Amino acid sequence: MDELDRQILTILRRDSRTPYTEIADSVGTSEGTVRNRVERLVEEGIIERFTVATRTGNVKAMIEIGVAVDVDTSEISERMADWTEVDFVWQVSGEEDVVVVADTADTGALNEMITRARELDEVVSTKTRLILDEKLG
Repeated sequence: MDELDRQILTILRRDSRTPYTEIADSVGTSEGTVRNRVERLVEEGIIERFTVATRTGNVKAMIEIGVAVDVDTSEISERMADWTEVDFVWQVSGEEDVVVVADTADTGALNEMITRARELDEVVSTKTRLILDEKLG
């Protein structure tokens, strides 16, 4: 990955719907070059997915999850990533092992998801933080 790839990724992180022609103008190259670079970044797994940020009025939260010492955090992270309410799952360093970013319809749905996490044998603790506001970086 070179500097041009990084510039393209910076633009796509802010808005994944940015037209290739607009990206090309911003980074000083052709639309075809941008298209080829993005396709390669997808094929190589550098770009995992294109996503949508919404302002739905839903309840958003970060659930910090501690797991037992002998647990494979990759495996539990993959399982949680399949839950419909989950936007992101991060394996992190520090006190907790996994952070789940959830987008639920209401606090009841959030509580059900937290309960589902707590019922997993591998989970030893949870700590939830409601997301009050967010800005795109």
